[in-house]
Amino acid sequence: MGKIDKKTPASLGFSIPAEWERHEATWIAWPHNKNDWPGKIVPIHWVYGEIVRKISEGETVRIIVESKGHETFARRILSRVGVDFHRIQFFRFPTDRGWTRDFGPMFVRRSGETAIVRFRFNGWAKYPNCKKDDAVPERAARALGCKIFYAKVKNRDVVLEGGSIETNGCGTLITTEECLLDRVTQVRNPELSKEDMETAFHEYLGVKNILWLGKGIAGDDTHGHVDDICRFVGQRRVVLCKEDNAGDVNYRPLEENRERLEGMRLEDGSKIEVIQIPMPAPLYFDKMRLPASYANFYISNSAVLVPTFNDPNDRIALGILSELFTDRPVVGIHAVDLVWGLGTIHCLTHEQPAK
Repeated sequence: MGKIDKKTPASLGFSIPAEWERHEATWIAWPHNKNDWPGKIVPIHWVYGEIVRKISEGETVRIIVESKGHETFARRILSRVGVDFHRIQFFRFPTDRGWTRDFGPMFVRRSGETAIVRFRFNGWAKYPNCKKDDAVPERAARALGCKIFYAKVKNRDVVLEGGSIETNGCGTLITTEECLLDRVTQVRNPELSKEDMETAFHEYLGVKNILWLGKGIAGDDTHGHVDDICRFVGQRRVVLCKEDNAGDVNYRPLEENRERLEGMRLEDGSKIEVIQIPMPAPLYFDKMRLPASYANFYISNSAVLVPTFNDPNDRIALGILSELFTDRPVVGIHAVDLVWGLGTIHCLTHEQPAK
């Protein structure tokens, strides 16, 4: 790793907190791109309404909308599901899509101050309609009046989506080789090496210890986001998806990730406690495998929101997570329609930590 520039967040004492730490707010972009949910956009608005209602019970929800008319429509849905508007703020930013985890503002924190790290977003190295989404972090920084850092390594902008990383808030970050080191399918940073990406994590997110898993799950449009397979649920503990059917395409990659984790260590040298969580039965729409996973939960101040899929394993997954999160309720959110957009609750949300 090269010398840390004095102007980087890490050198100034900033670091990325864990998701379960106290939030000032959650950011979410109200859906408008019908192509993300072909034929299903109508029920999607009601799922969003339920997500916002649950999150707003414990924190402000900052909702990105396209226009005054878009805001009026969102307000109508939220009013009907019983949302308290004292906890809602609207921001009129143009967007291409609604996957706020990946293009939204990524926050770092030091005592009494939060700041935004501006990574670039290139539509998962797959979709050209991403320029509006790419501009959201700068718009958010201006709206909040907070400091913004531009992530660069070797004088090149770093492309990074929030769903590709997972942290315990103490200096350890987990990501996947399939997503960030791919050189063939969806190439985010063609000029940057593994060591360069680790430099970006050190300098801009303040992490010390980077753990690399292998592949993500089948159907994942992002090509390997970690938030569909492995999540921190405590400083020393992760949940990891497990596929019981040895004939399923996900079986071997998930077993390999378990084997890797068992040999890895945290920032202080201690072992990671790995708790396995089941996968739902495969879900298809128009013969396309969907990335249904219980790991795509979101930890808000007032509840842990978990996607459910009308599957017998819903109850098992909710039970496991309820035993792990004893300080807030674990709530299932019906996500069969939502996952047709190739993502669920964690993909749609992004936390803003309290100062």
